[in-house]
Amino acid sequence: MKLTDVIRRPLVTEKTTLLREDGRTVVFVVSREANKIDVKRAVEKLLGARVDGVRTATTQGKLKRQGKFVGRRSDWKKAYVTLKAGQKLPDFLEGA
Repeated sequence: MKLTDVIRRPLVTEKTTLLREDGRTVVFVVSREANKIDVKRAVEKLLGARVDGVRTATTQGKLKRQGKFVGRRSDWKKAYVTLKAGQKLPDFLEGA
């Protein structure tokens, strides 16, 4: 798996914004096939920051219906990346 395929986008919610205020934790939507080692390598190579730890969580897709038709959103994975002390987020992620 290529490094650019591992990280999809940063996840911006109220919870992740509160986690980001400490300056060390960033949350990304990642590929479902990616493991913690893949996420760590991708963040260190693409963003240039040293990683202290990675926690991953798989989120189950919701059932959605419109009238009598039922559909399902796909499952997705998120990764909580903790940076080492003294490391800083890249500038383009500060506002995200």
